Amino acid sequence: MTVVAPTSSTTNKVLPHPLNAWYVAAWDHEVTRKPMSRRIANRPVALYRTEDGRAVALADACWHRLAPLSMGKTMEKDTIQCPYHGIVYNSAGRCVSMPAQETINPSATVPSFPIVERYRYVWIWMGDPTLADPELVPDMHQMTSDEWAGDGQTIHAACNFQLVLDNLMDLTHEEFVHSSSIGQEELSESDFVTVREGNKVTVTRWMHNIDAPPFWRKNMQDKFPGFEGKVDRWQIINYEAPSTISIDVGVAKAGTGAPEGDRSQGVNGFVMNTLTPETDRSSHYFWAFMRNYALDSQLITTQLRDGVHGVFGEDEEMLKAQQAAIDANPDYEFYNLNIDSGGMWVRRIIESMLAAEGRLVASA
Repeated sequence: MTVVAPTSSTTNKVLPHPLNAWYVAAWDHEVTRKPMSRRIANRPVALYRTEDGRAVALADACWHRLAPLSMGKTMEKDTIQCPYHGIVYNSAGRCVSMPAQETINPSATVPSFPIVERYRYVWIWMGDPTLADPELVPDMHQMTSDEWAGDGQTIHAACNFQLVLDNLMDLTHEEFVHSSSIGQEELSESDFVTVREGNKVTVTRWMHNIDAPPFWRKNMQDKFPGFEGKVDRWQIINYEAPSTISIDVGVAKAGTGAPEGDRSQGVNGFVMNTLTPETDRSSHYFWAFMRNYALDSQLITTQLRDGVHGVFGEDEEMLKAQQAAIDANPDYEFYNLNIDSGGMWVRRIIESMLAAEGRLVASA
């Protein structure tokens, strides 16, 4: 267990993304019998389902002339046919049929990637397939638990995935970027604790006896009609390598025991975030907001999803502008504040993963 003390500066260089890790390729409902294409870690991937419903991921380029398999069609059992010359591959990426010949060239294969379906997502492993342990899928159990309800969306973020992680590990920006919804000055004024354990980082912040910002006042009134008064507010950011962040958030009536563990007089949500690198300067940002109250209300689910969508739209605009500024100032180094401690640990963890893959020298 380690509490970090920030240093003065760090590079602004675009960090590569680890390959020996699970990333979300798509929401489970997105992957169907009709092939789809998604670029993941700089590589186009064709996604489809077999006749028995199993998700498959193949490199989106036919062995013959590199035609995108995602433009083809699924065939019987687990196969997919190239749209250009009709070569057919099975779910392992091995050719099982060629036009106008009975002998199949043994080199006629395309890469196949390990897939795991969990927490409403299809997860993909882009690195060494022998290391693809399903137990390494990050914990997002709130997505499928009967004790939580909610929904989410996908953002195409025009920035390196690390910038989104920085954004989520330091929520003091809410005071300035999201002032009309979840921001308040107490965010910058409150103390916080940053702890690293292995490939996980937790940043904990409590704000006591404060006014609830508009977003949380509305949620309190959903559970406690007519609520007015002070609240205790919490933000507990939980990072799991390489790019999943689940944020335990909420407010409770001030002085009713929430900091000690009794949240019954409040509302509690989890902001579920997982980032998938598309390229070095773009990311697939999968998110959801899950709550543990009014579980049967589709109205509240929709209102929360749409409200969070608006908040994240403000982040998206800022991150795009930040990436453009980084590209325009390639030699500039970032300077860190105390609030950057969580993000700094995340960068160190990612660097250590890259070093283990032989793709980056670990920082001292």
